[in-house]
Amino acid sequence: MKFIPNKKEALLFICMIAGHFLFSQIDKEATKETKALYRNLKIISKKNILFGHQHALEYGHGWSNEVDRSDVKSVTGSHPAVVGIDFSGFSGHSKEEIAKTAAILKENVIATYERGGITTVSWHFRNPVSNEGFYWKDSSSVAAMAFIKPGGSHHEEYKTILKTIADFAHSVKGKDGTLAPMIFRPFHEFDGDWFWWGKKYTSREDFIAVWQFTVAYLRDTLQVHNFIYAFSPDTRFNSEAEYIERYPGDNFVDMFGLDDYGDFGRDGKYDLEAGLNRLSIISALAIKKKKLAAFTETGLESIPDANWWTQTLLKTLKSKNLQLAYVLVWRNDTTSPTHFYAPFPGQVSVPDFINFYNDPFTLFEKDVVHIYGNSFKIR
Repeated sequence: MKFIPNKKEALLFICMIAGHFLFSQIDKEATKETKALYRNLKIISKKNILFGHQHALEYGHGWSNEVDRSDVKSVTGSHPAVVGIDFSGFSGHSKEEIAKTAAILKENVIATYERGGITTVSWHFRNPVSNEGFYWKDSSSVAAMAFIKPGGSHHEEYKTILKTIADFAHSVKGKDGTLAPMIFRPFHEFDGDWFWWGKKYTSREDFIAVWQFTVAYLRDTLQVHNFIYAFSPDTRFNSEAEYIERYPGDNFVDMFGLDDYGDFGRDGKYDLEAGLNRLSIISALAIKKKKLAAFTETGLESIPDANWWTQTLLKTLKSKNLQLAYVLVWRNDTTSPTHFYAPFPGQVSVPDFINFYNDPFTLFEKDVVHIYGNSFKIR
């Protein structure tokens, strides 16, 4: 008997086939929730942008470890749509410390997933060769990428670290048993010289070799199928050719990112034209290669400019028909009176941030419904 689908089934089938051609996700075995997130981020980027904040739920200005709290929610009534966490504690520590860190982050990721928010993961990776932090120190740091690549002296140790990440990825299950998708952003700002994996200390060939191994090992060997992989340099490019100088290839990247503080007011210096040009490059690349783009890090420390949100950030994001899935600002330190990037009650930019929040273009957690499914919509 010939199967004749009804209209709803036929439409869903057409959308699935179209999605195969419209989107170029690198993990063909990604969970259905991860595939849906990828697809819905692409949809969002065409007319809106999600707002994100690093470490939003772990701590904020003057507080830490409080259930369902974020500085953004205290100001607007909604958590950010994108919440940043970090895998910095997953190596260079005792097994007990790593397990404790993983348990805290697991709670955070699952809670965000259950609420319908999105987790993005940066990785301030402790140097596995010199056993130091992630910043480069001229007196003692080691250019470790050459040692952790396949065939390198510390490659097996690197595989063990990736196994810790994979174990975490397999652990973040919601109440229905599905895995929470995450946007994984390793080796960020690699074009700078402040991290040990930076361009000054790593050849192009070694960087690409480590990136390709990292993705292939997590995806194909360790069977991590709830990651979307983001590639995000800092600002040392002014053309597409410069941006993709260390690009590992279309089979190893899902999202083109940019970390840019310098053009958006750091140290009182603004170059919005340069910032917009860089965002235009990653947006155009994503369209051309059928992938995603995002403003993966930015912000103005202390936010002394009371109208920065609408007059600097929002105006830029709305320019040139950019297609960016999200914009993420950096963290709010618990104790520092000056190291914060999102407003908190009483901060000078709160009124403008509320205008930013209320603009139909920007989306916060409360604005998105079913982002991990086919029935996704914007409130």
